[in-house]
Amino acid sequence: MADIRDVAQRAGCSIATVSRALNSPQLVRPETLARVQAAAAELKFRPNALGRQLRGERTGLIGVMLPTLGNPVFADCLEGIEAAIDGTGRRLLLVTTQYDPERERNAIETLLQQRVDGLLLTLADAEHSALVDDLAAEGVACQLVYNDAPNRPCVSVDNRAAAAQGVSMLIEAGHRDIVMVTGALHASDRAKRRFLGYGDAMQAAGLTPLPAVEIDFNSGARGERVREWLAQRERDGARPTALFCSNDLLALGAMRALREAGLRVPDDISVLGFDGLAVGELLSPTLATVVQPSVEIGRHAAQRLLAQIDGRAASAAPGTVDANHALILPHAIRRGGTVAAPPRR
Repeated sequence: MADIRDVAQRAGCSIATVSRALNSPQLVRPETLARVQAAAAELKFRPNALGRQLRGERTGLIGVMLPTLGNPVFADCLEGIEAAIDGTGRRLLLVTTQYDPERERNAIETLLQQRVDGLLLTLADAEHSALVDDLAAEGVACQLVYNDAPNRPCVSVDNRAAAAQGVSMLIEAGHRDIVMVTGALHASDRAKRRFLGYGDAMQAAGLTPLPAVEIDFNSGARGERVREWLAQRERDGARPTALFCSNDLLALGAMRALREAGLRVPDDISVLGFDGLAVGELLSPTLATVVQPSVEIGRHAAQRLLAQIDGRAASAAPGTVDANHALILPHAIRRGGTVAAPPRR
């Protein structure tokens, strides 16, 4: 990784000039400042966050990066984060990425440029992310939120096991033709692990897992995509008896699409979600779903980050499994009215 000496050499000036340009740009001539900024951008250089922390130059800012606030699950998580930092004198800086992996690096750079003391992040693919490796190399305090990555500092549920338990409930109800509806699998490691859990449950019951129906979260035509897929399955005479949706928001959209297609839930087709949004309990029929403790996920992630910033050990939460860096919180199954025995054909 480039350091300040590399930037100075590329810009053709002294290390002291680079330091002034980065920390007090108003003291540097515009042409020199432009050269230093161009060199830093080319070398992807950023002042080492750990160095600032060792000098005690804390800002009291916590950076939070979430995919969206359009899904209430992330708003619940943010509620937990705010509860954890309340009374600590710290403030939050929030950015969203709209499920776009390309936006993640820019969002993190934006937060680091604001000199945050630590980061709470939800990434597209945390397990294989070079971003997390870069942050660790720089000594940036960081906790992943929702990402189920055993070798990363994260707080989540076991998405694979939770999905398998939910799909097993559908199988126990008599369903054999179960299809998973999900966002783009490449944009969410949570969706990938839930799809693996779906496959685990199907194979354990001697059933063949079916290809997932992938829907772009950023598209305004989610319901239309489900309707088109259903119409094709109807034409093929292969309508499933149950849908497992990778989150509750997709489940709500799928239920609307089913109604518009003239199908009744659960009489004609059952629907299972994942997240445990409170609004699901207000529906009629109530939404059956895999429940993850979103507020607690946010709270524990923030508490662990604060401990990391302060150089103290984080306390493990009761009833959880702390494997390496990962804190895995328990999930639950909400048995709702959207799941029933499959119809006779």
